[in-house]
Parts: sequence; C-alpha cells; structure tokens
Amino acid sequence: MIMDIIDRKSEIVLSFFKGINEVVEETRRALENRTPNLNGEKLMTNKEVCRMLKVSPRTLQDWKTGGILPYIQLKGKILYRESDIGKVLSKYYSA
Repeated sequence: MIMDIIDRKSEIVLSFFKGINEVVEETRRALENRTPNLNGEKLMTNKEVCRMLKVSPRTLQDWKTGGILPYIQLKGKILYRESDIGKVLSKYYSA
C-alpha cells in the first residue's frame, strides 16, 4: 500500500490551518467587541456612545463637560455607564 506524503500543500494540512485561522479571527473579533463591566454594569467607550446616540465626538464631549452625561475615568480612559445613558435619554428625550 502506498501512502500519500503529507506536506504543507496537502489538502488535510491546508484544511487544518484554515480552521486554525478561523478560530484566531473569531477570537480577535470577540476580544475587540468585548464590553468592560464594573460590578455588573456595562461600560461603554466614547466611540460606542457616539455610535449608539448618533452624535459626533465633539457633541459627546460637550455633553460630558456640560454635566449632561456622567462618566467614569479609569486609568485615563473615559467610560460611560449604560444605565446613565438610559437615564439621560429618558430625561431629555421623553415624548
């Protein structure tokens, strides 16, 4: 019986590394999209809040410095509690 030689161009090897690459990519995406929590509270970045509220970074900065939107500063990074964003929306955008 003649056995096929398995090298880096073999279908089985290519399939294996394709699977590994898919796992690595999924892990990378999961890490990028993870949301930090503080005592079970979801925290959001400037970018996430801007996207959620459909406002510019400048508008978000104005709201932050004007005291409209509370924030937390951890190690120099600005984060917003999801619950605080909900409260602001209820206060300023109630029908």
